Amino acid sequence: MTDAQETAADTALRTTGGGPPDDDVPVAGLPIPLLEPREGIPPVVASDEALAEVIAAFAAGRGPVAVDAERASGYRYGQRAYLVQLRREGAGSALIDPVGCPDLSGLGEALDGAEWILHAATQDLPCLRDIGMRPSSLFDTELAGRLAGFPRVGLGAMVESVLGYALEKGHSAVDWSTRPLPDPWLRYAALDVELLVDLRDALEEELDRQGKLGWAHEEFEAIAAAPPAPPRKDPWRRTSGMHKVRRRRQMAVVRELWTARDRVAQRRDVSPGKVLSDAAIVEAALAVPVNVAALTALPGFGHRMGRRQLEQWQAAIDRARALPESELPQPGQQPAGPPPPRAWADKDPAAAARLAAARTGVTGLAERLHLPQENLITPDTVRRICWEPPVQADPDAVAAALTAHGARRWQVGLVTPLLVEALAARG
Repeated sequence: MTDAQETAADTALRTTGGGPPDDDVPVAGLPIPLLEPREGIPPVVASDEALAEVIAAFAAGRGPVAVDAERASGYRYGQRAYLVQLRREGAGSALIDPVGCPDLSGLGEALDGAEWILHAATQDLPCLRDIGMRPSSLFDTELAGRLAGFPRVGLGAMVESVLGYALEKGHSAVDWSTRPLPDPWLRYAALDVELLVDLRDALEEELDRQGKLGWAHEEFEAIAAAPPAPPRKDPWRRTSGMHKVRRRRQMAVVRELWTARDRVAQRRDVSPGKVLSDAAIVEAALAVPVNVAALTALPGFGHRMGRRQLEQWQAAIDRARALPESELPQPGQQPAGPPPPRAWADKDPAAAARLAAARTGVTGLAERLHLPQENLITPDTVRRICWEPPVQADPDAVAAALTAHGARRWQVGLVTPLLVEALAARG
């Protein structure tokens, strides 16, 4: 049992208004089901008037604010928010419909200066940013759980192991663009923020006990300050099964079909996979059919697809077939940075020895600190420094290289000594 688990086992259960009474204790260590928000299911806010009331209430609230968002991944195009949940002492809970209230910048301004509590913050921050909400400071309960050494860091697992309550998680993958949202879904959504403040407080105490609270604060600051991710270059290259596509003409088919599918999906506001599967795109690229009849014979283009759709996909394939050689896509460029580690022994045996030593050192230190290796330092950073080490691999140079690759201060302090040692390895 890790230190974090021992502390969790000793944590006194906190009874919320929606939870069981004080004399209702877990049987044989079983978690207590949390079935209802303490004030009941909040009404869904979908008008400017109702939003103004929520903004006023949360501006007058106290302490940190729990925040969550629900998307319709797998159902709709893009990653927009279809429900935003908040909770703050003095304000209670709120459920806001971003379809009816697409601009939440006023709410974001009202919460300026307050600490936001999110679980897996990097998943929700992009869609929250799109509707005008961005925290100046945050506490990520999933990342806190990782740093504290918890083996399972999903929200349900964390609430159960730290606070002793069981959250109902049956609606996590539903279509949140559905209107009106059913009451069971709204209950689930409200419960997701019901105990986030309690979870934050318990994890802060545990991180402080382990001497890791400063590390967590550096991580949270980095997340809050991170700019939006730039658009991916050639996103069609990420089509599942792309490794089967070898020839440039076939790659052009993937590109044309992917682009045509994306336009249709965006116009219909549905997930691209519901328009045409990646597997079907790859089958068409491998076969390069010359007409609709040949296309219909391929997996993914069967009798259920209408003639108009088939002609649309065949037109995309015909565009790829008609391209001159000079306009065909080039094979995927090798990403910047070192080659795959499996090739190091042949390309640069000394670098392979450095990487092996560094990996051993990182693994051992992560185990001693009870945290995942990737949270101690990213594998990509280790590879880059081992492939192209500083000319003088002394502590100052290694620390500077780590910082240049985005490592935080706490990571630099811990990892620099073992990398200095690893960079001296000669196999």
